[in-house]
Amino acid sequence: MKQTIERIKKEAINELEIASDVDTLNALSVKYLGRKGIVTQYLRNISELPPERRPEEGKKANQVKKQISQFVNAAKLRLEKDRSEFDDGLDVSLPGRPMIQGSLHPVTQVTWEICDIFAKLGFHIAEGPEVEKDYYNFEALNFPKDHPARDMQDTFFISEDVVLRTHTSPMQIRVMEKTPPPLRIIAPGKVYRCDSDLTHTPMFNQVEGLLVDENTSFGDLKGILTTFVHQMFDDRTSLRFRPSFFPFTEPSAEVDILCLICRGSGCRVCSHTGWLEVLGSGMVHPAVFENVGYDTTRYTGFAFGMGVDRIAMLKYKIDDIRKFFENDVRFLRQF
Repeated sequence: MKQTIERIKKEAINELEIASDVDTLNALSVKYLGRKGIVTQYLRNISELPPERRPEEGKKANQVKKQISQFVNAAKLRLEKDRSEFDDGLDVSLPGRPMIQGSLHPVTQVTWEICDIFAKLGFHIAEGPEVEKDYYNFEALNFPKDHPARDMQDTFFISEDVVLRTHTSPMQIRVMEKTPPPLRIIAPGKVYRCDSDLTHTPMFNQVEGLLVDENTSFGDLKGILTTFVHQMFDDRTSLRFRPSFFPFTEPSAEVDILCLICRGSGCRVCSHTGWLEVLGSGMVHPAVFENVGYDTTRYTGFAFGMGVDRIAMLKYKIDDIRKFFENDVRFLRQF
């Protein structure tokens, strides 16, 4: 007998351990335990041994046969279990499907881009509450109670003295109360007004800017805003400043840019004027500085505010602001 039963057992277990499928296990079972298998042949050859060795070798061979059989059965159960975990009707040999990755909302992307442009101009980001006190939203910004200018804001009131902020301008007061001049801030965030059409929504995003320093002029305001528009769009985008009224700035101006959708020829977004209002601006009213304790004989400043959604419409040439809120993946994945 050329092989001992222990060596046969070792070889059988080694082969069974690396078997990767049930068919291979069946073939190995036949190889070792079949009618012409190695263990079976070993048992038949025991009769050639001396009589005194036959009982011991026979016992060992039967034990090995039983152990190999148990090992085969256990391996089959393991492989069948693994296969059942993956066998749910899927063909695992097919190429995988890529995961669909999300992206930032286009309004968020434009907000970050605006903040990045002004950060390079030395402005710091300030954020505050969306549910605001009437004092910060109106009174400290030179909107006295019952003043007609409050009607311009179409306000959502939580209570008599608490509102959903109508602009991010309250951050001007909150920052100036805690920070001595000079300062440069921008305040991005959501604001709320009772307004809804092609270019307005009850909730929209705004970025407010404020700069306070000595000898600040309207020319500085025009320079900052011109730089911003040219970096956000392109150097060919024209600006125009129109006299306007805001209680917290004097003088005040609306800023229009050449409509990027029609390039001045007229469309429904620009009401066929060729221009589109993008922000309001002006020199900070002395009454606002007095409310925060700034020296009005020493410091001047300017403020501006823009709707981010409107900027995004122009940047991506979108003709209806409501598309930003419909959550249509076919629309959003373009950005």
